[in-house]
Amino acid sequence: MSGTGGRMNGTAAGRSGFALLGAVQAVLIFTIMILTVPLPLVAREFALGPSGVLLLSAAYGLSFSSLLLLGGRLTDRHGGRPVLRWGLLLLAVASVACALAPGYPVLLASRFVQGAGAALTAPAAVAVVRALHPEPAAYRRAMATWGGLSVLGATAGSVVSGAVAAAVSWRWLFAVPVLAALTGLARSGALPAALPSAVPGAASGSAPAVPGTALAGPAASAGRRPALDLRGAALATAGVCAASYALVASTEHGWTDPGVYGPLAAGLALLLAFAAAERRTADPLLPPGFLADRRRGTALVAVWAPAAGTALTFVLLSLYLQQQRGWSAAATSAAFLPYAAVLPVSGRLAGRLTLRHGPVPVTAAGLAVAGAGLGLLAGITPGSGYATGLLPALLLVPAGAAAAFAGAAVLATGGVAPGRTGLAAGVFNTAMELGPTAALAALMALAATRPSVVGGYATAFAAAAAGLALTAVAVAALPRTTTPPDGGSAAPERTPSPPDGAAAPDRTTTTASERTTRTEEFTS
Repeated sequence: MSGTGGRMNGTAAGRSGFALLGAVQAVLIFTIMILTVPLPLVAREFALGPSGVLLLSAAYGLSFSSLLLLGGRLTDRHGGRPVLRWGLLLLAVASVACALAPGYPVLLASRFVQGAGAALTAPAAVAVVRALHPEPAAYRRAMATWGGLSVLGATAGSVVSGAVAAAVSWRWLFAVPVLAALTGLARSGALPAALPSAVPGAASGSAPAVPGTALAGPAASAGRRPALDLRGAALATAGVCAASYALVASTEHGWTDPGVYGPLAAGLALLLAFAAAERRTADPLLPPGFLADRRRGTALVAVWAPAAGTALTFVLLSLYLQQQRGWSAAATSAAFLPYAAVLPVSGRLAGRLTLRHGPVPVTAAGLAVAGAGLGLLAGITPGSGYATGLLPALLLVPAGAAAAFAGAAVLATGGVAPGRTGLAAGVFNTAMELGPTAALAALMALAATRPSVVGGYATAFAAAAAGLALTAVAVAALPRTTTPPDGGSAAPERTPSPPDGAAAPDRTTTTASERTTRTEEFTS
């Protein structure tokens, strides 16, 4: 290896580097779910009310999701390896602070900082993966594995957290991100640098470079580094956090309380200011009009809705089993084992179905199945049994959500110009992160309007089920075509692949094999 890190794809060093980055990615997702099952234990230790519990649950995801686009832009400017190191260092320090937190304010602040570290680490890790696998086919195979790692991290976080909390203490769970971050820092010198991207000069009229890609030589020297849209990042982060805080606070205070409507109004105003600022920025975090495409916008809702529904399932059933039924944290974790078993199997099956039938019917069907599972949970009562009352939903929700994620990934990224593929992936992942944070806060606020706790849970599940059903109808109404990136006429999605040995035709439509690759990359 020489120069800025060299190419290690296809070698033992390359496989070792990918294994390291894959483990880091799994831990980032693991850390989202790290407190889901032990939340009642944390609430008792710090005497937290409903809003405190919900804010603590959402803190990591809020900062993670709202700073992802900024993390990608920093990677563009400074390269993958330096930003990866910054993110891992921030993650390690914040995780130690979480483990040693003497009180709720320190724990809450540390969770926000953890999310900021993850927002730097995730896009930088993808940039380094691309440097490890510069050939397109190798990179697609790597990213297909990448999506499965997210599934592994999410399920492990939910299943392991309760057992560890019951055996020792919930504080020991933070040893996982600490060890992952320290290992990544120690071995980061062996990774390729993933050079900063360059934006071509204004005279060229070219689109900005894809986040996380490496340009070198004359192309890089002729361009400029993309500007940091710090104003946009600050407005988006503050807006999402203020609006989400208002939703959380509404669980304990009425909507007429200044502590609720004040932050809500401020959050909405900040998000409107973000939208206006992006129109006047040369290098915006989110280019205006990118979400205007009907298929892409609907697909992002199709990601956001099941992400919220699955998070609601974990949070409310964890609270229900421990606070209402008296189950231990370990038994609660075991209750989610069927969920963890179904999710990866359904994800693989969904990829094949998307190839055979296209993303629209698979996404719509997945939303309907997940909505049906949430609808079953809407009938929850204080005496609901596990085998008949909860287990059917714990099988339906992951099966449907995996299919919805698979199909929606193809819809969200299909028809995107090559220079914006990275942007589409970033927006897709942001939608997935916002579901378990902002949408979950809204559903929990709705649950708090009911006089009984379990009745509130049932109301939240019913609302989530209705949301998924409506989204399924909207997806089913989409045309089954892929819009070419140049804005030309659409062609049928199910374009057959060329025969073996034949040259691929010049096209802008999405072929079956490309849909399969995108499904594998984003299924999680």
